Amino acid sequence: MPIKVEGVTYITAQEAAEAVEVSRQTIWRWRKEQKIPGGYRFRNGQLLFSREELAAIRRYANRLQPSDAADAGQISIFDH
Repeated sequence: MPIKVEGVTYITAQEAAEAVEVSRQTIWRWRKEQKIPGGYRFRNGQLLFSREELAAIRRYANRLQPSDAADAGQISIFDH
């Protein structure tokens, strides 16, 4: 359930994870690796993300990267 603080709407880490279809642990790992915004701690210690931060998390979760030669080398070991 979204939380409003001084007129700004935030969602919990669990809600962010559900929104982008990853586990909460994945959200924590991405934060640790600084791949997504860090969020904010609420008075009860709960980790919250703003709507803008959720958009950044969604962009990262749905990113596409071009395949490279290293990927082809990994696949070739199964071709034998």
